[in-house]
Amino acid sequence: MESEEKGRNDARVITVSSGKGGVGKTTATANLGISLASLGKRVVVIDADIGLRNLDIIMGLENRIVYDLVDVVEGRSKLRQAMIKHKKFDNLFLIPAAQTRDKMAVSPEDMMRLTDELREDCDYILIDSPAGIERGFRNALEPADEVLIVTNPEVSAVRDADRIVGLIEAAEKGPGKLIINRLKTELVRKGEMLSSDDVYDILGLAIIGIIPEDEMVLSASNSGIPVSLNMNSQAGMAFGNIARRIMGEDVPFMNLDGNPGILRRFLRLFDGR
Repeated sequence: MESEEKGRNDARVITVSSGKGGVGKTTATANLGISLASLGKRVVVIDADIGLRNLDIIMGLENRIVYDLVDVVEGRSKLRQAMIKHKKFDNLFLIPAAQTRDKMAVSPEDMMRLTDELREDCDYILIDSPAGIERGFRNALEPADEVLIVTNPEVSAVRDADRIVGLIEAAEKGPGKLIINRLKTELVRKGEMLSSDDVYDILGLAIIGIIPEDEMVLSASNSGIPVSLNMNSQAGMAFGNIARRIMGEDVPFMNLDGNPGILRRFLRLFDGR
């Protein structure tokens, strides 16, 4: 009982961010939540992207929403009333964003109070941060114990991610860790896409995961069944591996291009050696 109580008190808040929209940040948040829950962890996922609200659709919970994040902050709902239990996991909950309000409806202090209350009875709190550097990002960053930065291996996405890296360090929330999403090995080999080494050299952050391009991701998101539930999907397996690394396991990176030397370098990056 003592160790169980300690685990609840040690809940970690992980903010998932990106420098620009469209890189797969919300998809990553949903799949990491699913993966951690499938590994037996009690997880609360918070959609902090007020005014847009997409996390509920990717998780297949859009028809269950009664109360949202702003309802909790403004006192129209208790926290537990706004927590939507996932259909497949009793230990996974979503707090959705408000769709009809602007980002000023929630403050960084509100997010601190909310996450402090949640820390008491869960293992992980994942916050889906709005893309970019405005108020919504500051809301999502304030309570973070750790920040994951999702980027695509393309110049514009990496440049925008670099701005996020600077803000995270200025807020003393860094260093963050990188998730490189939608890597196409055939384009890397042709020199038409940045490699993971290129992204690391530009941003200088440890890589916690590399998600290969996978056509199953889009169909999974549209169906409300996250791809991490599909063990035939390389992307799903990659999200599961990131979840295990978050938990502290030493999980090798998948060999996406048959080059074991690159795999060894990825492990050095992740370990910070």
